Amino acid sequence: MRILLVEDDTMIGKSVQLGLKREGHAVDWVRDGVAAELSLANGTYEFLLLDLGLPRKSGLEILAGLRAKKNSIPVLILTARDAVADRVKGLDAGADDYLIKPFDLDELSARIRALSRRQGGRAAPLIEHGELTVNPVSHEVNLRGVPITLSAREYALLAALLERPGIPLSRSQLEESIYGWGEEVESNTVEVYIHSLRRKLGQEWIVNVRGVGYLIPKFK
Repeated sequence: MRILLVEDDTMIGKSVQLGLKREGHAVDWVRDGVAAELSLANGTYEFLLLDLGLPRKSGLEILAGLRAKKNSIPVLILTARDAVADRVKGLDAGADDYLIKPFDLDELSARIRALSRRQGGRAAPLIEHGELTVNPVSHEVNLRGVPITLSAREYALLAALLERPGIPLSRSQLEESIYGWGEEVESNTVEVYIHSLRRKLGQEWIVNVRGVGYLIPKFK
């Protein structure tokens, strides 16, 4: 999943970015409100982690602008403001959840997973698609009950495809899902991971739509 982290505290920003990258997310980090708006306008993100007390433009202004544009990206507010009035204001402005600093990275990850499930219309913690079962917490993948070992990038690519079964994703869309800013991407990286996933899961699991991209078929 590609995440935009908006946080002006260097220590918190580095910690969150590193922790989420270890879980296979692509995390871009900006430190002020204007940079956040530019990033949201020019990038494709699936999740927003938003501090409220930002330089140049507040988190609430960014949030209000997003919702005014009918942007439904899940937004989790990260803030040291623990007053009930502040939490109510953020939620009423369109935030999906609220986490008070300091927080545990495990709880942050769990809240991201919960909001992502809600966004995808799932209630169950496991992703089940045909004979494939994926655990977003442990990153365990099972096919017909048999464990399948995937690298972090392979898992991230599979998760991106499973978010929208039946809908082809282009190579650039897949690259955006698994790589953040400054990470080197070889020209055939996606194809290499697709080949590896097909070898481990079976050719029929990932379909190449010529001239468009790749998809995981829907199952009746």
